[in-house]
Amino acid sequence: MASTPDEKTTVGEEAAAVTENADLLRFATAGSVDDGKSTLIGRLLLDSKSIFEDQLEAVESTSQSKGYDYTDLALLTDGLRSEREQGITIDVAYRYFATPNRKFIIADTPGHIQYTRNMVTGASTADLGLVLVDARQGLTEQSRRHAVLLSLLRVPHLVLAINKMDLVDWSEEIYEKIHREFTTFATKLNIPDLEVIPISALQGDNVVNRSENTPWYSGPTLMHHLEHVHVASDRDLVDTRFPVQYVIRPKSDAYHDFRGYAGQVAGGVLKKGDEVVVLPSGMTSTISRVELFDNEVSEAFPPMSVTVHLEDDVDVSRGDMIARPKNAPKPSQDIDAMVCWMTNEPLRPRQKLAIKHTTRTGRAMVKDIQYRLDVNSLHRDQEAGELGLNEIGRVQLRTTVPLLCDPYSKNRTTGSFILIDEATGVTVGAGMINSAS
Repeated sequence: MASTPDEKTTVGEEAAAVTENADLLRFATAGSVDDGKSTLIGRLLLDSKSIFEDQLEAVESTSQSKGYDYTDLALLTDGLRSEREQGITIDVAYRYFATPNRKFIIADTPGHIQYTRNMVTGASTADLGLVLVDARQGLTEQSRRHAVLLSLLRVPHLVLAINKMDLVDWSEEIYEKIHREFTTFATKLNIPDLEVIPISALQGDNVVNRSENTPWYSGPTLMHHLEHVHVASDRDLVDTRFPVQYVIRPKSDAYHDFRGYAGQVAGGVLKKGDEVVVLPSGMTSTISRVELFDNEVSEAFPPMSVTVHLEDDVDVSRGDMIARPKNAPKPSQDIDAMVCWMTNEPLRPRQKLAIKHTTRTGRAMVKDIQYRLDVNSLHRDQEAGELGLNEIGRVQLRTTVPLLCDPYSKNRTTGSFILIDEATGVTVGAGMINSAS
């Protein structure tokens, strides 16, 4: 049977959504100061022809005015004046570019230990973590710390880029030594996928184009790996989770009885005819329609943002969650989580804060700090009575409202939250849920 024009539009919109979500890779860079993260991103942007001529001319002009012997590609990402003056990355710089095979969002995160909070922010939504090491220095304490943080954040794919190989005469021995050392260290962490690539960000070797200087290396170039790493299966397509962000009620003649629930799918697949439960009320209904923009789609999955319609007129509001009746999260008020503290005033027991989990907000009290984690050695300091700026520790919280959460290891969206200072409205902590009851 031939499709109607409306059906063709619907299929086209759905296919576009599937393609867009499948072809997008979010990755975060990490590494010690002067390892060349910003230069590498500049090289990716340049060699993939993702910057305008006037941008390149501006960078070349700035490099010449500073007396550099080469074009400093790091200037494409280090946008703050203090970053340019010190030659370091402070803020998380987001850059967007695309190749014929994939779209990319890069989070260029700082290497300094005092900006751990910035790195956590940039890597929290990443599909892949890119850790750079200087071939001359080998693995450093910061390299290990960044790998630990990416492991804690459950970033499913990791690339170790051994940079500045041109400064060690493209030594295979040095590459193999760093490769072995990092692989041994990674066995202590939760890193399901690891790729090690020798590169020169400054010269462009093995970044986009394969280098003739590494005949002993048979693996992919960095760009080839980024274009082809498979991320679709990293998302939870089993446990249906749909936090309601907004209830759409136009109240117009054209949409007189319209009632839709908008949000981003955090897990599972939503389809017309699915029986669902609305939490925390426990009311059940059936999905009558799923819309993307103004068009109905046959199914929705992470990370699509859609509008869900239910057959029954049940009470649903912002902060509620739509799930499957036999596979729903248990509302929990006692939360056990790893928390990264992001402000100068320490986190202490009995402290009261606002908490935001998916689209739900409430208040929380710190019941206990179980230990502070040394992200360099993985040592657990169980005598720690507080968490300072940029420190990470295991914390027990009690919330005023039940949270509809999962362990962070199972779902990075429903397993994470932020803590907010109620007086200032500033985000002071980010948490990853271990368990809830």
